[in-house]
Amino acid sequence: MATFNAAEMGHVAPATQEARLTSKKRIGILIVAYNAVTTLVNVLERIPTHVWEDVTEVAVFDDASPDATHILATGYKILTGNSKLTLAKQAKNLGYGGNQKAGYKYFIEQGFDIVVLLHGDGQYAPEMLDKMYLPIVRDEAEAVFGSRMMVDYGGPLKGGMPFYKYIGNRILTAYENAVLGMQLTEFHSGYRAYSLHALRQIDFSHMTDDFHFDTEIIIKFRHQGLRIKEVPIPTYYGNEICYVNGMKYAKDVVRAVRRYKRTINGVAVYPEFTEYITHYPLKQSRFSSHDLMCHLVGRGQTVLDLGCGKGFLAEELTAQGNHVVGVDTLPETQNCAVESYYSADLNAGLRSISDTLGQTTFSRVLLADVLEHLTTPENILRDCHAVLGPTGQLIVSLPNVANISVRLALLCGRFNYSARGILDKTHVHFYTRKTARALLRDNGYEILKEDTTIIPVELVLGLAPNNPLVKALGYILRFCTRLRPGLFGYQLLFVVRPGQSLHSEKSR
Repeated sequence: MATFNAAEMGHVAPATQEARLTSKKRIGILIVAYNAVTTLVNVLERIPTHVWEDVTEVAVFDDASPDATHILATGYKILTGNSKLTLAKQAKNLGYGGNQKAGYKYFIEQGFDIVVLLHGDGQYAPEMLDKMYLPIVRDEAEAVFGSRMMVDYGGPLKGGMPFYKYIGNRILTAYENAVLGMQLTEFHSGYRAYSLHALRQIDFSHMTDDFHFDTEIIIKFRHQGLRIKEVPIPTYYGNEICYVNGMKYAKDVVRAVRRYKRTINGVAVYPEFTEYITHYPLKQSRFSSHDLMCHLVGRGQTVLDLGCGKGFLAEELTAQGNHVVGVDTLPETQNCAVESYYSADLNAGLRSISDTLGQTTFSRVLLADVLEHLTTPENILRDCHAVLGPTGQLIVSLPNVANISVRLALLCGRFNYSARGILDKTHVHFYTRKTARALLRDNGYEILKEDTTIIPVELVLGLAPNNPLVKALGYILRFCTRLRPGLFGYQLLFVVRPGQSLHSEKSR
C-alpha cells in the first residue's frame, strides 16, 4: 500500500481560525468499502489527528462484502476505542451508487453539515481530507472534487494511472464539459465533499446505483446552480481490485448525459431527471416554430399569446418590443414577460375571460402548439375572431403527422406516443397540411401565408442550437423542407385572418 509524505504534499495542520470554523460544523466522513479487508485499516490509520479532531463521525459503510471487511473494522474499533468511528454493513449489495445514497441519507438524518466521500481501497489519500472539507466550511462551494488531472502532485501518469484510463478519462471529461457547459479538469474522481444542505436539494430516488452515480450527481449540481470547486489530489494506483468495467462505465456516462439533455429539452422523460422536465421549452434553433413565429409577429405589436405556458416565447416577443398578454390553464404565471395574464380553460374558448378582455383587440393572436391538445379546437378558433383588430392576424402552429419520421415508424408498424413531439401523448388531434387548412377555413379564416419548420435535430442529437453541426444540418433540412413540405415539415405554420364575410360583419 502506498504511503504519502505530508510535507511533500504541502500538508499543514489547520490554523487556529480554521479550527474555530470547523468547530461550528458537523463534518462526517463516509468511507464506502467493498472487499477492503487488506486496505481499510491502513486508510483509517492515515487519517490525520487534526482531521479526527475536526470531524464528528467517520462512518464505514461496507457494501455487503463477502470477505472479512466488516469483521476487521469491528476489531479495529474495539482495539482503538475510537468513539467517532461508526460501522455499518449492508444486508445486500447496494452497488457503488446505492451505498453512497445510503450514507448520504444517514448523515442527512443525523443533521450533519458536511460529508466527505472516501474510498476504503486506499486509492485516495486520507491525508487530503481537510483540503476537501475546508472550502465548504469557508462557504466557497457546495461541492469539492479532488482532481487527479491537476499537476500539483505530478499528475495522473506519474501516480500510476494506466495510460488507457488516462486517455479515457480525458475524452469523457471533454465530452461532458462540452455538452454540459462546464470546465472541470476531471469528472471521474471519487474523492468528493458535499454540503449536506445542497444534498438535501437532490432527488436521489431514481438515480443509478451503479458507478456513473458520480456523473449523475455532477449533472444535478450543475443544473441546480450549486457551486463546485476542484482541488488537486495525488494519484495512486496499487494492487487493489478494480470492480469497474471501463467500457460499460463509459457507455453509462455518455448515456446519462444524453438522457439529461433529452429530458431538459422535453424530448423524453427519464426517471433520474424527472424533476427537470420542461414540457414546452423555447425552441431556439433556426427555422423552429418559435423562431419563425418571432419573425412573423415582428415588432411593436399587441400580442395575445394563447397557451403561453411559462412564457418562454412571450419573453422573446417582449424583447422584440411587443406588448404581450398571456392566457393559459395555469392558475397564475411567474413570468414577468407578459403584461397581463389570465387563466382560462382553452378547450371552452375565451368565454370565461371575455368580460375581462372587454373590447380589447390585438394585432397578433398566437396559437402556438395549442389546437392539437384541445378536444374542441373550434371553440377557441371562433372566439379569436372577436379579439383580432381590423388588420389583426392569427398565427397558428400545428404538428405535421405526415412527417417522414412518423411515416417511417408506421412503415415499421410503430405508432408510439412520447413525452413530446409530433406524437406527444397529450395530443388529441393530428393534422396534415390538408386537414389543417380545412380546420382554419371551416372556422372562418382566410389563409395568408403558410410555412413549415424543420425537424429539430438539436433535440434528437442532444446538441446546442448554435452547434456548427446543428446549423449545417438545419440549412440542409430547410432546403429539403422547402422542396417537400408535407414530407419533411415538422410543424405547420399558418398566418390567417377572418374571412371577408366576417370582416363585413365586424364593420357594421
